[in-house]
Amino acid sequence: MEHVKAIQGLMKARGLDALLLTDPISCRYATGFYFTDGAVLVTPEKSWLLTDSRYTEAASNQVHQSEVRKFTVGHPLSELCRSLLGDFHGVLAAEADRMSHAQWANWEKELNHSFTPAGTLLNELRRCKDKDEIQSMIEAQRIAEKALDDVLGIIKPGLTEKEIAAELTYRMLRYGGEENSFDPIVVTGAKSSMPHGVPGDVVIQDGDFVTMDFGTKKNGYCSDMTRTVAVGHASEEMKKVYGIVLEAQLAGIAASRAGISGREIDGAARKVIEDAGYGEYFGHSYGHSLGLEIHEQPGARQTANDLMPVGAVVSAEPGIYLPGRFGVRIEDVVIMEEGGCTNITKAPKELIIL
Repeated sequence: MEHVKAIQGLMKARGLDALLLTDPISCRYATGFYFTDGAVLVTPEKSWLLTDSRYTEAASNQVHQSEVRKFTVGHPLSELCRSLLGDFHGVLAAEADRMSHAQWANWEKELNHSFTPAGTLLNELRRCKDKDEIQSMIEAQRIAEKALDDVLGIIKPGLTEKEIAAELTYRMLRYGGEENSFDPIVVTGAKSSMPHGVPGDVVIQDGDFVTMDFGTKKNGYCSDMTRTVAVGHASEEMKKVYGIVLEAQLAGIAASRAGISGREIDGAARKVIEDAGYGEYFGHSYGHSLGLEIHEQPGARQTANDLMPVGAVVSAEPGIYLPGRFGVRIEDVVIMEEGGCTNITKAPKELIIL
């Protein structure tokens, strides 16, 4: 999944003569290859992947839109960049939001050339996923769902949050995931009221909710899902809150389509929770985009006025959290399309009582 040609097209439109990428995620987006040391240098006509001997052979086998060049101790990265730029007098851009101030200043010194901020060039392209990116995310989601199926069969009173998190991680890796999209969130009982609670040694009890928020990667692309299940039995209030959250999520998904703002999607789900009297207990946003990173743009939140483009991949994850008592979150991931959206999450989401 290389995107050099798309980057070059946008560079031409913005009058950029060269673009230096140093962030590993940006480099992977451009070339389809992940490496931690080096850079990608792009001009409107050519592209170079610059790295050291640890990566050059693998990169040469995988990368097609960029020429692979090796830097060494005797011929360091900055020197290699200078030689490729040659007698350069054009507009040289870099990602200001992906470099520290010190890195920015050092690169300008090494290249003897000032940078122009690239603005949102890559972020703009990454808002819309192509069919290969979406396919990778679907494959990651199927792996996560298979892991969930296994784990639902072993959750019982006496297990700890950490044990469930470990089981999810193991099974996602076993079924072909590359690594976790993020550290799994597994919380039970009163801790389920903490949206980003950290798995600990808390033991699952009969009558508890267990909330599991987790995902894996395929070809570097993330999946993300949350399911809340009850163990043994659920009180009437637990069932009521679960039903409200599910109704809110379905309202948000029904409102989701290209051309609508993230604020409107968030509002459709939030209204259900507010009308039910639980508005103060839904404090986070309805959803976020994901791709090579677990949090990308555009977002579906109260302050998001940008319109959703076709191909945006966005989470749908409202929740209600009653401090010190319990919480519920249900999360799917949808693809924005003209006139609607496609939900790539297939795991059941009616209340499961184990």
